[in-house]
Amino acid sequence: MVACIPTVSFQGVEVKPIEVEVQISGGIVAFTIVGLPDKAVAESRERVRGALHALGLSLPAKRLTVNLAPADTPKEGSHYDLPIAIGLLCAMEILPGAEMANYVTLGELSLGADIRSVNGVLPAAMHAAEHGKGLICPESCGSEAVWGGDLEILAPKDLLQLINHIKGTQVLTRPHAEQSGGPSSIYTDLANVKGQETARRALEITAAGGHNLLMNGPPGSGKSMMASCLPGILPPLSPRESLEVSMIHSLAGTLPEGGLLRERPYRDPHYSASLPALVGGGAKPKPGEISLAHRGVLFLDELPEFDRRTLESLRQPLETGQALIARANQHVTYPADFQLIAAMNPCRCGHLGDPDLECTRAPRCAGEYQSKISGPLLDRIDLYVDVPPVPVTELSALPHGEPSASVRERVIAARLLQKKRFESLGESLETNAEASGVLLEKIAPLAPAAQDILNKATETLKLSARAYHRMIRVARTIADLDGGPEIIAAHHMAEALSYRRPRLI
Repeated sequence: MVACIPTVSFQGVEVKPIEVEVQISGGIVAFTIVGLPDKAVAESRERVRGALHALGLSLPAKRLTVNLAPADTPKEGSHYDLPIAIGLLCAMEILPGAEMANYVTLGELSLGADIRSVNGVLPAAMHAAEHGKGLICPESCGSEAVWGGDLEILAPKDLLQLINHIKGTQVLTRPHAEQSGGPSSIYTDLANVKGQETARRALEITAAGGHNLLMNGPPGSGKSMMASCLPGILPPLSPRESLEVSMIHSLAGTLPEGGLLRERPYRDPHYSASLPALVGGGAKPKPGEISLAHRGVLFLDELPEFDRRTLESLRQPLETGQALIARANQHVTYPADFQLIAAMNPCRCGHLGDPDLECTRAPRCAGEYQSKISGPLLDRIDLYVDVPPVPVTELSALPHGEPSASVRERVIAARLLQKKRFESLGESLETNAEASGVLLEKIAPLAPAAQDILNKATETLKLSARAYHRMIRVARTIADLDGGPEIIAAHHMAEALSYRRPRLI
C-alpha cells in the first residue's frame, strides 16, 4: 500500500505542491527518505520514530520508503515531519489514507509527539484554499492559517490530538483569527520633533508619494528620530498589501503572534549587514531586509558606512520592486517594493562646516567619505534634505511640532487622490512614485512656467532622464498635498527641485 499526503515547498513566495508518498514493503529492514531531501528532512526519520514511540507505536520491521515527489525539486526544512508521520500512519492503516489526502499538511515533530511551529503556514493555507483542500498545521500557527481563506483547518497541539480527531474521539475547533501590529502610536510621534520644518515637510512629501529620501546632517540633529516617525504617518496596509507582507514574514519566521500584519513594516539594519542579509540569499535563499520592508520603510542609517557592494545591490530593487536571487541551481524572486530612507553625516567626523568641531582634514575627508555612495544610487533618491542641528539652548523654548495624526490625514487624502486618478486610467497603482514615464504625461501635465523651470534646472543640475521624471513625480505629489490640481504649477515644481540633491560637497 502507498499512502500519499500533500504538503508544500517554497521557492521565494511561490508555493510548490509536494506529495509525500509512503510505502511499506518486504525486504531488508530500513527507513529511507528519497527525493532530494536536505539534512533537516533526512533527520525526520529519527523525529518521526521518536514521536510514534511516544504514542506507544513502533514502526513495522519492514522496508519503509518515503518519496518526496517531484523527485527533482530540492526539499528543505522541518515541516515535512508531520506529513511523513501521517503517511506512515496511513500506510499502517491507523488513519484513513483517502481522508488525509484531502489536507495539505506541514509541521515539525518533537520526540514527545508535540507539533512545533514552522515557517510558511500562511502561504500554505492560501495554496490549500486555492486547490480546495483543508490544512493541518501546528496549534501555534492556527491563527495565522485562518487568514489563508475559506478552508477547513486542523491545528492540533500534538499528534495524539490529530489522531483522536480523525477517529472521532475528540473534536478540534477552528482556530481564531488574531491581528498583529498595533496602531500607529507605537511609532515616534512627529510632535516630538522640534524645529526642522524643512525636513518635516520633506518627510510628509515622502509619505504621500512613496518617494525615497536622503537626510544629511551632523550627529544628533534628529535624522534617525524623524525616520522612525515615517511609518506613523503612512496609511495602513490594504487587505491585499497586508496579505503580501504577512506572507513574506511568514516565510521568514518573523510574523508575530501568528496574526496578520496591519501596520507597514519598518526595518533599520545596522551598517555592518552583509549583502545576503540586506537583499536576501544564503545557502538556502531567504528574504532579506528589503523584502521584509516590502510595502513599508527601509531605513539605512550612516549610509556611507555600508559596504559598497551591498549598497549597489539596491539599485535594481529600487527600480523593479523585486529582489532576484540567482543561484546555480535555482532563481528565487521576493517582492521588495519599499521606501528607502537614508541618513548620513556630511563627513566622517560629522561636523563639516563647523570651524569649532570639524577635523583638520576637512573638506578633503568629506569627499572621501561621500564618494562611497555612487552616483547611480543617488540618482534613484527623489528627495535630499539637509538637517542642521538645533541649538540645545533653544530646544526648550521651541514649541512641539504638528502631531503625526494630523500629518497622516493629509497623507491619506493625497494617496486617495492618486489612487482615484490611477483607477480612472485603468491602472492598479497606489502612489506617484510607481508611475512610468509614459503615464506621467497623463497624470502630471506641467504648466508652461513649471516646464520652463524644469528645463532650466535640467541644464543647470545636469539631470538624467531618470532624475527628470522623478522631479515630475515629486511635483505631482506636492500638488496632491495642495488639493490635487490637474496641472502642476510653477511653485509645485520649484519646491520639488529644492529637494533635488546638489553636489554633496
